[in-house]
Amino acid sequence: MVAGIAITVKALRPSVKVYAAEPLNADDCYQSKLKGELIPNPYPPETIADGVKSSIGFNTWPIIRDLVDDVFTVTEDEIKYATQLVWERMKLLIEPTAGVGVAAVLSKHFQTVSPDVKNICIVLSGGNVDLTSLTWVKQAENPAPFPSVSV
Repeated sequence: MVAGIAITVKALRPSVKVYAAEPLNADDCYQSKLKGELIPNPYPPETIADGVKSSIGFNTWPIIRDLVDDVFTVTEDEIKYATQLVWERMKLLIEPTAGVGVAAVLSKHFQTVSPDVKNICIVLSGGNVDLTSLTWVKQAENPAPFPSVSV
């Protein structure tokens, strides 16, 4: 998805920064950008963000390499916290995969890399939540690296 978003955004406004986010446990995009070559995830990665368990593809890698400005990784606890934050504050039932982008923007790392950013767009996709798979909900706690935010 990020490859398609990057193509569109960079075609319309080349100065706009495009960031990707992924779980630390499934960080093939991050590793690929870091090393400058396609590095697939070891199969299967362990993450609650099941929408990003598959590795980036051979066809999308050159697009990501050239058009995505940076990749942020987040922990499972950060994903859980961000997902619940969206549920509780925005009243949107998103999948944990959508919580990855929210967690990245809330992270201290994002705040230090992009302190002057004024407008942020996060794609919140996926509403096919299997409620029986959410056994982690009661276990999720604020992992404490997030600043206090108002949504």
